[in-house]
Amino acid sequence: QVQLVESGGGLVQAGGSLRLSCAGSGRSIRNYALGWFRQAPGKEREFVGATSWSGGYTYYSDSVKGRFTISRDNAKNTLYLQMNSLKPEDTAVYYCATLKGSVLGPPEDWGQGTQVTVSS
Repeated sequence: QVQLVESGGGLVQAGGSLRLSCAGSGRSIRNYALGWFRQAPGKEREFVGATSWSGGYTYYSDSVKGRFTISRDNAKNTLYLQMNSLKPEDTAVYYCATLKGSVLGPPEDWGQGTQVTVSS
């Protein structure tokens, strides 16, 4: 099991940018495909994007495609989510998770989340 801790959330104006980090500990994240998810108030948790163990393959939900970029630094045991052109509807708690089996697998181990608030 790998422990994940997200950071980098905060308050930003619409059109602004934030970069979230997800630091792994306990085991190396290089063994895992990883994903980002988010949960807005009153809504179910939704998929944002995912990356393969090497970072060679990434894919995104339609709602963030072209604005968000996932990257990873396995040497630093850290996953990133660069968020540009933020919109008020991006406001949510953002979570990282290991994915079971492959980049298309279900989430398995979760971080505690970091709040992102986008003001209009």
